[in-house]
Amino acid sequence: MRNTSNVQFSNKSFSLKSNLNRHLLVHSNEKHFKCSVCNKSFSQKNTLNTHLLVHSNEKHFKCSVCNKSFSWKSHLNRHLLVHGNEKHFKCSVCNMSFSRKSNLNTHLLVHSIEKHFKCSVCNKSFSRKSHLNTHLLVHSNEKHFKCSVCNKSFSRKSHLNTHLLVHSNEKHLKCLVCNKSFSQKSHLKRHLLVHSNEKHFKCAVYNKSFSLKSYLNRHLLGHSNEKHIKCSVCNKLFSWKSNLNTHLLVHSNEKHFKYSICNKSFTQNSHLNTHLLRHND
Repeated sequence: MRNTSNVQFSNKSFSLKSNLNRHLLVHSNEKHFKCSVCNKSFSQKNTLNTHLLVHSNEKHFKCSVCNKSFSWKSHLNRHLLVHGNEKHFKCSVCNMSFSRKSNLNTHLLVHSIEKHFKCSVCNKSFSRKSHLNTHLLVHSNEKHFKCSVCNKSFSRKSHLNTHLLVHSNEKHLKCLVCNKSFSQKSHLKRHLLVHSNEKHFKCAVYNKSFSLKSYLNRHLLGHSNEKHIKCSVCNKLFSWKSNLNTHLLVHSNEKHFKYSICNKSFTQNSHLNTHLLRHND
């Protein structure tokens, strides 16, 4: 017969001594339960069982709103906050509200300048040890997270997850200005600069500014004699892909640029413009 008398330790009470013994492992550094996949160790078997779900493709907990599935119920509950407008967690400094406490805690670091954890390689400092540990992977050549589609490897799981979106046709992030959709938040943020008057990338030659660095890089090719883009038909080289696309019309019978007066058609808009000058003379 089980002993149901309360046993106390550190003010926490248990009805069974076995539960107390199991709980005591939390206060111990002993971790006898090892994951057979990644060798991570745990002090309790149920914690190991929960961890094993990370290595499993089984996702039994489905969101009733967007049908996204999760391996853990706690992750589903946290995800459900995304679909709600309720933001109960308010920052005491700037009154900004969040739907998750974890997001608030992360945000609070913005108001803090205390960064006690310093990288021994580049001296960059962090407010959390976990952030330092994640950062240290940058200085390591170890890439344990491999893409199952193209075998590309990554040092961080988050980078792999972001990369996997490349192989997916899902584009959940929509631009509110032009309704263009993106698979990654970083791509949406970069795109939004197109609709902004902010142009931080300046050409040192002409002082012309651009909203995206890629636009500046493409512009800089105009100042260079380098022509890396080759026409597959005649091997002519171009510095810009747009120029190659225009050139390819020469090898095509398609003439999309028509003059409405004489109905003469041209493969390139520039040819049409040249033709218009003859009518204006």
